Amino acid sequence: MLYYWLKMFYLFVFSKVFWSKVSLTSDQTRIRRVSVLDCDGFKYMANSRYAYYMDFIRCEKMFRSQLYDQTIRKGMFPVLGAQKIIYRKPLKRWTLFKITLVLEGWDDKWVYHSQLFEQDNQLCAIGYTKVAFWKAKKAQDIRPILIKCGVTAKEMTVSEEIKNTFEGDYQAINSRSKK
Repeated sequence: MLYYWLKMFYLFVFSKVFWSKVSLTSDQTRIRRVSVLDCDGFKYMANSRYAYYMDFIRCEKMFRSQLYDQTIRKGMFPVLGAQKIIYRKPLKRWTLFKITLVLEGWDDKWVYHSQLFEQDNQLCAIGYTKVAFWKAKKAQDIRPILIKCGVTAKEMTVSEEIKNTFEGDYQAINSRSKK
């Protein structure tokens, strides 16, 4: 956990001091190397580390755009509603990979992203997330936040494929909580 918070501190400082601002609607790409600390016993990146890298690139986007000033500084906090990762090919220790954050769209409450893990021009894994901003124990309407962040598009409809990825999440939780 120490690594996580050190990395977040690094992302925050470098985003505010050294890196240029970015648009919320642009794709965000980073080249990373699979370190020995990312690997499980079989010398491939552990499944838990994919979620770390997905979190880091989302936070970097937030820090580098106007989103941080329009949410966190105003008492709103990002909440991950769901996350799905589909693995296709393992990432081996010491190899480089590219992670790209793509804004897929939004609705009243959620912002949807895909995160692509690529190596040698091959898709190795893809992660989907939906994120909301909470304040006073309720999700905030995302549209006014996006407008204040400089997003000019009024709508960006999420594809049915991505919506279907999260379909059934609440039914699964509700069926378990009734037991």
